[in-house]
Amino acid sequence: MQPDLAALVGSRICHDLISPIGAIGNGVELLSLTDGDTGAEMDLINESVQNASARIRYFRIAYGAASEEQLVSRPEVLSILSASARGGRFNYIWQIDGDQSRRRVRCALLTLQALESALPLGGDLQVQQDGESWVVRADGPRISVDRTLWDNLLSPQIGYHHTAAQVQFALLPSVLAEAGRKLDFIEHSDRLIARF
Repeated sequence: MQPDLAALVGSRICHDLISPIGAIGNGVELLSLTDGDTGAEMDLINESVQNASARIRYFRIAYGAASEEQLVSRPEVLSILSASARGGRFNYIWQIDGDQSRRRVRCALLTLQALESALPLGGDLQVQQDGESWVVRADGPRISVDRTLWDNLLSPQIGYHHTAAQVQFALLPSVLAEAGRKLDFIEHSDRLIARF
């Protein structure tokens, strides 16, 4: 039986937030040991707070409810992706103009997370529009696709068990259906392309 999806989402959020919050704690500890200049420690705290805030905003859109009429502004998406990329392994390139349906942005953010799992050394993730379709490309120095995960995403199997780190794969089919979209996935030796 599939574990409760809400519990998986909670686990995923906790897992991703623990690192920046731990760094905040380390920064505060360093501050308490310093008699002089605290510039480096304050930079560590500030960077960690920005990272945690970006992840929470990312998760709010990707994992939160979205009605048909809700929109997300381009500046908000750019701000979230820019802060998420700071100091990380991924570079996000958002080439979608204007305000967009929260449902479509939600599909894009979950697709980005799915593609991130195939880039163990990081890389570039690009989202653009091609007519009515949205195309998400992933390029990196090493590509490692878990075929079982992607096959199950494209054709969900009853009883497939996802881990907390794979919750985006569990949520994406229903989020795509809610947005009236279908996912196609192409794997090349040096690039992955998802289209919905």
